[in-house]
Parts: sequence; C-alpha cells; structure tokens
Amino acid sequence: MQTPPYPELKLLIDGQWRHGSADTADVVLNPATNAALGELRHASDDDLADAVAAAGRAFAVWRDMAPVDRSAILRRAAGLLRERNRAIASALTMEQGKVLAEALLEVEAAAASIDWMAEEGRRAYGRLVPGRPGVQQIVQPEPVGIVAAFCPWNFPVLIPARKISAALAAGCPVIIKPSEETPGAAVEMAKCLEDAGLPKGALNMVFGIPSRISEYLIRAEAVRKVSFTGSVEVGRRIAGLTAEGIKRVTMELGGHAPVIVCADANIEKSISLLAAFKHRNAGQVCISPTRFYVHDSVCDSFVRQYRQAVEAIQVGNGLDPANAMGPLANERRVAAVEGLVDDVRQRGGTVLAGGRRIGNSGNFFEPTIVTDIDDVARIMTEEPFGPITPIARFSTLEEVVERANSLPLGLAAYAFTEASKTAREIGERVESGMIGINTVAISTPETPFGGVKESGYGQECGIEGLDAYLHRKFVAYA
Repeated sequence: MQTPPYPELKLLIDGQWRHGSADTADVVLNPATNAALGELRHASDDDLADAVAAAGRAFAVWRDMAPVDRSAILRRAAGLLRERNRAIASALTMEQGKVLAEALLEVEAAAASIDWMAEEGRRAYGRLVPGRPGVQQIVQPEPVGIVAAFCPWNFPVLIPARKISAALAAGCPVIIKPSEETPGAAVEMAKCLEDAGLPKGALNMVFGIPSRISEYLIRAEAVRKVSFTGSVEVGRRIAGLTAEGIKRVTMELGGHAPVIVCADANIEKSISLLAAFKHRNAGQVCISPTRFYVHDSVCDSFVRQYRQAVEAIQVGNGLDPANAMGPLANERRVAAVEGLVDDVRQRGGTVLAGGRRIGNSGNFFEPTIVTDIDDVARIMTEEPFGPITPIARFSTLEEVVERANSLPLGLAAYAFTEASKTAREIGERVESGMIGINTVAISTPETPFGGVKESGYGQECGIEGLDAYLHRKFVAYA
C-alpha cells in the first residue's frame, strides 16, 4: 500500500487554515532518514492575538450549546479519526518515528479518548443541597473558559486529543500548541474536529518558539486554564507563569518508573509484558518502565530471558511492517542515550546488550541492557527516554520500596508478584500516581492519568480529566 503524502503545515485560527506570519520557521525532519518533510511557519504575536480573540467569540457559542450537541460533534470527530487512521498514522510515523502499528494504535486511542469525553460531558452533573426551609441551594458546573494547551512530540495525536476532548466536552474553547517537531498528525486530527462541525474558533492550533508561545498565551487575560505535558524543567517555568495570573493548571511532567520483580513473580509473563512495553516508541514514553529492580533469587534467570526478548527486537524504519521499533525522534535523544551508556561504562557497569547507534543514517539505536550499576548512576536518576533498560538487584521488599521512592518523581510504577499481601503493600507504599501490578495497562480513557511529587499535579482522562475544565458555582435561591 502506498504511503499517503505528508500533510501541508498551517495554523488553524478562527476556522481558517493559514501560514504563520512570523519571520521564523521550522523544517520538520523524518527521524528515520533525516529527510525534510515540510516547513512550518511560526505564529506571530498578531496570529496569537487573533487566536485568543477567536476563542473568546467561540466561548459564547460553545458554552451555551447543549451538552448532547457538543457530544455529537465530538463523536463524529472520533469517527473521522478512525476513517482517516491510515493517513494520520502514516504522518505520525514519518515525523516521529514510531512503527506504523503503534501509530495506528495511537490514533485509535485518541479516538477512544474523544468518544469517552463526548459521553462524559453529557454527565457533568451539578447537585441540589438541602438547606433551610424556603431556600434552594444548587451547585452547578460551569466551563472555566479559554484553555491554552501545550503538547510534546512523543504522542502527537493522543496527547492533543486528550486535552482537546476534555476541554471541549466541558464547554471550553482551546488554543493548542502541539510540538513543532511533530505537527502533521496534529493538523490532520484538527481537520477531523473541523469536519465534524466544530464551530469556528472553538479549536485553534498554533506553532512557534515554545517559550514565546507559552508566555504569550498564559499571560493573555482571557486564558483561564493551562494544560501542559512535558519536562519538569519546562513545567516549573509554566507553573510560574500560571501563578502570576492565578490560573488553573494541569501538569503532566517527567517520570522514571520503577519496576519491582519479586521472587514469586511469573517471570515469563513479566518479561513478555515488559520487553514489549519498554521498547514501545523506542522507550520515549513518560510511563515507560525505566528502573528495573529484580529479586536476587530470580535476577539471573530474568536477565537471561529478558536479554533474549530484547535482542529479538528488529529495529528500522517505522513504515516497514517487519520492524518492531523505529528510530529515536531526534538527534538530541541519540546523544542523551549515548551519554547514559557512557556513564555506565565509566562507573564500571556492564553493557550486556546493545549500547550503540545503528548505522549512519537516521536516529536508530540498539535496544540496550545495562547491569552491575548502583543507584547513583545517571541511568537510575535521570529519565532515560530511550531504549535502555537498567537492571539492579534487591533483597527485601522494604529495601526496594525505599529505592523506588528515592527520586523526586512519581508518575508510574510497576510490580510483579503472585502474593496478594505483597501487591497490596506495594500499591499502598510506592509513591506514584499510577501503579500496575502484574500489568502494564495503566492508561485508559476512563481512568485518571497523572503523577505526584515533581511528576506534576492534576490529572487527565477519567472524570478527573473533565473536572479539570469545570468550576463549581454555588447558587442559593430564597
């Protein structure tokens, strides 16, 4: 089957697709070949002002639309995503690198998120609170207002879909800035919403220098809610800007997910799940398992079998269905992973498998396993965001829980054990926003997604994700 062409890159402002009017632009590159896919003109301050004004006009329309009608538009958009999944997934693979099968799953996950929020938006109920005789007390939900949303490059369809669908379901217009490195799939998703009948201005999409775009939008008086997914470092700056304007914010920041493999774990099941999940999107996933702690009694067996599974992973261009893992998204990630591997070697650790860049074209890197490392190695303290698995030993549950909690991050965690008491203890004591016990399936449209500590605050998905875009007004009638 012929690969669909890469999309034309434009901004969406007030229902019109137009080129950015700033004097700066980005060239979007294919990480598998380093070939140019297209040019993306940046938004100027005038473009951003137009987007804010358009969202303000749309708010009056979208807020007052019946929830059932908003839901119908969102459901149609989800259907269009599914109809156009091949074109959207191909654009995603070309610009981001993940294999086409994963890209198709991401498009479906985006559609499922939109579907779920479409229905949940119909159930944004208030409540009647009993009061004194003759007094009626009502708590009613209302949309917070214009939303500014900022997205990373690792899930160019799913993350924007989560933010857009929750905001729209609540009655809020959105100005979204996807990543400039992966704009094409987001553009195609926005077209689905547009073609589904979304009123002009209810969704605006802009691109540009991230720091300039975020500062302008967050400081815009009309913007009342901010949603950000990205690094801890940038999250701190975003949080500071939102604090200046006393604005609501949801932060999904970095992670460094511990994996605890207990002595009684089903080793075959854990390896089957972990080897695939770890190398999804070449390890460039915020909830990817990244710190493996394996009990002394089963560690040798685990390492041997895990190595066999990892070395069987075929790496190459994501458009080739024979490949199970694509390239890293950019040259920065290659250099970062190389730095982590070098640090392991310098500390006397063992590079058991992989550890090298593949070829001299594209950003390919071998699936890598490192052992014989201590907890102060960079790979154990810095989010790797790449296909590198560090495996360390532990002796007691108390010890490993303390090590799992030792970082200032707490987004995701995983554990494998057949003992219900151990599972409960891990579920209660590990400091993380999400924990999978004998499973890696911790991200669904109907369940909250978010972290604790420096991994952020607030949650996406689930009823919590919708509530983030609503405020509760109390009205008393006498």
